[in-house]
Amino acid sequence: MSRQPRPGARAASQARGFTLIEVLVALGIVAIALTAGLKAVASLSRNAERQSDVMLAQMCAENELIKLRLARQLPGVGDSSSDCEQAGQTLQVQTTVRPTPNPNFLRVDAQVLKETTPVFQITTVMGRN
Repeated sequence: MSRQPRPGARAASQARGFTLIEVLVALGIVAIALTAGLKAVASLSRNAERQSDVMLAQMCAENELIKLRLARQLPGVGDSSSDCEQAGQTLQVQTTVRPTPNPNFLRVDAQVLKETTPVFQITTVMGRN
């Protein structure tokens, strides 16, 4: 008795594994997904670093304004610059004091720079005590 192959058995025996095109398409999809994930991780990392820089710069600016308030006298009109060290980083604080229309008040701007890049700026008004 001769054995007859079942219908479709020949097609099933030939369809083993994946074709080269299927493998390349799958690799392309994986590469695109990994690239998108890498870009997202890099963006999150930059954002975390920026947030840290802004927080440290805010501390420096507020410290400079508090220093002026604790002097218990109005600061002189003009520009000044000082260094501020926070978390092992040296930031530069540029303070600008300008008159206002009311002579009892002064406008004080504190801008913090990391190297030459502005990171944070705060403005307040100081009055006579």
